[in-house]
Amino acid sequence: MIYGDPNNSVWKLITELNKKSGITEIIINSADNVFIEREGELILLNVKLIPEDIIIFCRDIAKFNKTTFNPNNPIIDGNLPDGSRINIISSLYTQSSPAITIRKYLKTIKEFDSSPGIFGLSPKWITFIKTLMEAKMNIIISGGTGNGKTTFLNLLLQEVSPIERVITIEDTKELSFNLPNSVRLVANKGNGKIETPLKIRDLLKNTLRMRPDRIIIGEVRGEEAFDLLQAMNTGHDGSMCTIHSNTPGECLSRIENLFLFAGYDVPLKAVRQQMSTAIDFIIQLDRDRTGRRIVSRVAEISNMEGETILLQDLGNMVDGEFVFNGLVPKRMPKLIDYGLSNNFFLE
Repeated sequence: MIYGDPNNSVWKLITELNKKSGITEIIINSADNVFIEREGELILLNVKLIPEDIIIFCRDIAKFNKTTFNPNNPIIDGNLPDGSRINIISSLYTQSSPAITIRKYLKTIKEFDSSPGIFGLSPKWITFIKTLMEAKMNIIISGGTGNGKTTFLNLLLQEVSPIERVITIEDTKELSFNLPNSVRLVANKGNGKIETPLKIRDLLKNTLRMRPDRIIIGEVRGEEAFDLLQAMNTGHDGSMCTIHSNTPGECLSRIENLFLFAGYDVPLKAVRQQMSTAIDFIIQLDRDRTGRRIVSRVAEISNMEGETILLQDLGNMVDGEFVFNGLVPKRMPKLIDYGLSNNFFLE
């Protein structure tokens, strides 16, 4: 979709790249330094943009996102007209050209059934993950930058029943789904136009009054962690979010720190107790040696022992194959109630 002048060298480049498959990132460092990421590899393009066009493009993006781009507002974190996420930081902070980073989502990935082998999962493990969704387990998707957390969350959202009321909260609109009874909330950064813009935590508190079946947060990165755990513990089963972390254990530590940053004077053991009862499963995403995005681990929070949260790995990626580790989930009886075979892990 063209929003600005189609003859603008930046818009023209993006339009051309949109016709090519497999591109997940477009990085414009300067007029003659442009990279794309494709299948995990960064590739320098032989292009030369017009510097003035970069400035015009930035203004176009600011206008599209209903914000401003000037010395008082030197960062844009928003979307392109096609839904891709874009971040721009002013040349005041780069000493050359505005730095532009565009995160594109693979539109060919729509749902598990139409994407065999997605994230390295066999049909057996896709069945397991679908059952987690049907049984309304609280799931956290953990992963590093660019490992596909949003893509995977979008896949999970396709498995939500249309009879459920879903409310999503994001700071930049990235989730893609079509559910009849849903509300999409986006935190407002203000951009100098709103005296007290609402943050994700403010929206989450209000969401609890909106009769949600599931609450979905695009990414938890602040004090909203406290309120999300409260929601998960008070009947909003099937809630989900993403967290930036490299292992399930690190994921729990990060949530713990975010919880404490909320400023509540709560004993550490009580914080961990909240986490152990709120979160059911952590799905860890990573990249393999070829750069392919994969599910590297599926872990279940099983209990508390003293002040320690017990995690058990149900499966992990070994030599390109996701394999069962031999531990049957503690929540297996509930999963059986939702259609999982009694002998699922033995077959």
